[in-house]
This record gives sequence, structure tokens and C-alpha cells, in this order.
Amino acid sequence: MIYADSSFLVSFYLQDAHSAEAIRRMSLLPPVWVTPLNRSELAHALHQNVFRGQISIPDVLRAWSEFEQDCAHGVWNSIKFPEKVWEMSIELTRKHGSILGVRTLDSLHVACALELKAQRFWTFDERQERLAQAVGLDTHD
Repeated sequence: MIYADSSFLVSFYLQDAHSAEAIRRMSLLPPVWVTPLNRSELAHALHQNVFRGQISIPDVLRAWSEFEQDCAHGVWNSIKFPEKVWEMSIELTRKHGSILGVRTLDSLHVACALELKAQRFWTFDERQERLAQAVGLDTHD
């Protein structure tokens, strides 16, 4: 299974520098988990793009509708937020935080992947990718 963070989801639903790669990876029809954290972060990221003047509210509504439809059709495998993520996040930060400069959300996403026993971690966020690689997650397809 694959864990994809919000940067991957945003690139899949909004046109950006990583969209072609996100679409290519998803064309392989892999099983990819989505947690409530992913959903929340995607919603925030879409509206941050409106705040920055990069997209409009109709763009957000279209992207969110596509995401919801994809969830309903099994493109994303919805899963509960793993129970032990908070402890794992703290452990990751204590081991890697001062070296890699990870943020809370970085460690939470990687902790989710580890707790879910993901084999791959898809992200376009450099800090998350470095942390995922440091703990042995494959960050490429």
C-alpha cells in the first residue's frame, strides 16, 4: 500500500509543477490510503490557493467534488487516523527533528505511513521526503 500526503493530493487535483508526475503515478491504479488528516489538509491547501489569488472558489469546488467522487469510486482508500500516530510523531521528531528540520505535519504524515505499514510514501514536500527516506520508506514509484 501507498501513503500519499497532501502535497501529492494537491498536485493531483490542481495544476502545478508536480501534476504530471502525480497523474502518472495514479495511472498505475495503485492502492493509496487517505486519512482524515489528508482530507483536512487538502481542504486547507485548496483554500490557501484561493487566499493567495492562485485559484477561484469555483476551482476549489470543482477540485473538492472530483476528490469526493474519486473517494466514492475507490481511487483513494479511506482509512481511520491510526491510534498511535501521536506517539510515533514525537518519536520521529526526537530522532530526526533537529537534523532534518521537520515540522509537526511532516512527522504526522510519516507516522501515519509507518503505523499503516505503507510500503511507499508519495510526497512532493522535500522535508517529508527526507524524513520518510530516513525511516526506510520508499518515496518513488
